[in-house]
Amino acid sequence: MARLLYSVALVFVMPWALLHLVWRSRRQPEYLRHWSERFGRYATTVGAPLIWIHAVSVGETRAAQPLVEALRRRYPDCRILFTHMTPTGRRTSIDLFGDDVARAYLPYDMPWAVRGFLDHFRPVLGLIMETELWPNLVAACRNRDVPLLLVNARLSERSAARYARLPDLTRETLRCLAAIAAQGESDAERLRELGASDVAVLGNMKFDVEPPAAQLALGRQFRARIGSRKVFLCASTREGEEALILDAWLRMGDPAVLLAIVPRHPQRFDQVAALIASRGLSLQRRSDDAAVSATTQVWLGDSMGELFAYYAASDAAFIGGSLLDYGSQNLIESCAVGVPVLIGPSTHNFADAAKAALAHGAAIPIASANELVDEALALLGDATRLAAKSKAAGAFASSHRGATARTLALLERHWP
Repeated sequence: MARLLYSVALVFVMPWALLHLVWRSRRQPEYLRHWSERFGRYATTVGAPLIWIHAVSVGETRAAQPLVEALRRRYPDCRILFTHMTPTGRRTSIDLFGDDVARAYLPYDMPWAVRGFLDHFRPVLGLIMETELWPNLVAACRNRDVPLLLVNARLSERSAARYARLPDLTRETLRCLAAIAAQGESDAERLRELGASDVAVLGNMKFDVEPPAAQLALGRQFRARIGSRKVFLCASTREGEEALILDAWLRMGDPAVLLAIVPRHPQRFDQVAALIASRGLSLQRRSDDAAVSATTQVWLGDSMGELFAYYAASDAAFIGGSLLDYGSQNLIESCAVGVPVLIGPSTHNFADAAKAALAHGAAIPIASANELVDEALALLGDATRLAAKSKAAGAFASSHRGATARTLALLERHWP
């Protein structure tokens, strides 16, 4: 009954969902492409047997990279299908895997659209990255005997509270999953409280993502273009954060340090460039593909898929989404290349990783933009402390690897 009422509600919500796509397309025209896929109609044909991985957007797609490599080695005769919900997620899978995997949008969770998806692709096994619970999709997989696992699962207190508003539907959905692999014990406990009955704590696969050699080489190129100045990177910044950081930098910044800003969303590149110019700060853009002038105060990273390169070219990094209440972006990538991080108070998307990074001395907590700039400049001005923090960052990332192998072992137990 709970799922029936949910499906009826979706009928009334659908016009809003379509308007939302049109609204998003003002900044990202890609939202208007592949519309039929969102309703379970596909032109792409994929050979069987098929392993299906759902990664809603960029972070989940990147996190799946070590799992994809492990699946290729273990099941070389299988084809892999990625499904996404956002154009940036889809673009990330193209950048990471090219034509080695198939990709499509996951349909809206209408029963007929879900049937269209499963009828067309006929996966032998499905993996949902992190937390994407679609009741009709999960139930349809259960009814067709398609094992569907929730892997690298995370669930913040805020998300758990939202799911708890629909207790019967959430419990039914969780119990239709073949298995759940949680990142940490706190994630597992919240899932159990919502009704999940088979939850294993296997760690975070994002620790297993190896910085690509090409990205590290590009980072060295960036560093050569910058010269001898220290580089403070503000990575994956979210709306509202850049203005606070720029104002603090204008008051407190050091001309011997280059401020690099890489916004999280590409549609905001021009907006952030305008913010920098409005402060009277001298600006260069990565897209200019030129050496960074000694008088440039801010370098804007206006490119996609190069975050590892930006980290590799930096001396310390602020992790965006943590200064304002966005829950933080991924701090693991910075630590993986030995770059210590500064993180704000909002870390619910990476709560366990942030807590562990602080305990390992790989991260520095900050509460405001002024404190961020003050702490960053103090760290960059102390060579001994910076070297110790860099070493701690690398050790922290290395010590938490292994989740991919554990997840693969879990998957093999449910292989049809």
